[in-house]
Amino acid sequence: MGARQSRAGCKDKGPGRMGCLRRRQKLSAWDDALLSGRDPRALLKRGLRHISFSLVTKGMTDIPDFLWGLSEVQRLNLSHNQLRVLPPEVGRLSRLVVLNLCGNHLKSLPAEVSLLQGLKVLFLSMNRLSELPAELSACRSLEVLSVSHNRLSQLPASFADLSRLRKLNLSNNCFAHIPVCVFALKELDFLHVGSNRLENIAESIQCLGSLQIFIAENNSIHSFPRSLCLLASLEVLNLNNNDIQTLPEELYLLCRLARIAWNPMDKGLHISHNPLAKPLPELVEGGLEMLVSYLKDKKHS
Repeated sequence: MGARQSRAGCKDKGPGRMGCLRRRQKLSAWDDALLSGRDPRALLKRGLRHISFSLVTKGMTDIPDFLWGLSEVQRLNLSHNQLRVLPPEVGRLSRLVVLNLCGNHLKSLPAEVSLLQGLKVLFLSMNRLSELPAELSACRSLEVLSVSHNRLSQLPASFADLSRLRKLNLSNNCFAHIPVCVFALKELDFLHVGSNRLENIAESIQCLGSLQIFIAENNSIHSFPRSLCLLASLEVLNLNNNDIQTLPEELYLLCRLARIAWNPMDKGLHISHNPLAKPLPELVEGGLEMLVSYLKDKKHS
């Protein structure tokens, strides 16, 4: 009888029903605010430097309209939902510095992203993007761009204008070559092109003189270009799981590569799981110093 009365109570309208809902399940702060009619601005998190708003893992298929009125937001996290469209109203959030859209179902971005002039960090990984809008190049403040795990095979030529870009993740896409516009990004210190369809690395890679981390693992790269050896700032060079048979004699020029690296997190030269010609496999096992010494002697013999 008591259980029947409890269920009946939950069917009543008004505040009593709200209280019953809260007892039956723990609501998130966002859900609680909307159900109780509170101003969503009350959920803004005001840190020392940024005003943040987060709607992570809400199962959303659409972005609630109230969001476009929160013009003061600087960090917005909409990751891991089911969003299929980013509305053009995103251009209203002109103070955005960080925008996280990872783990959705986006196939495109609106041209209005060009209005996000202060945007520095943009995460678009794990979506369904087959192209990026040329208008994104208008975000001249952009420093970090991650578009991994999408369906991209090219980038707009105008991306060469992203002169402040320092970190670019293009991994797990469909690139057959590194887009030409990437070689114009002189401030890049991190470039990840792993798990694509690359068969070579263009000589233009030498233009990226600030590069410290270059990851090109899990491709079909046939040769280790000598131009890579001109990137004296490299501390991590990952060419694991490719089709490389020989190494350039100029490898010694990469003086910041401290070791042959076996752990994915280590600095150094990652060259495992390649069909290296003899005696290179044994030399790699012996360490970077032995390998470099052999290549130097070979050059002068």
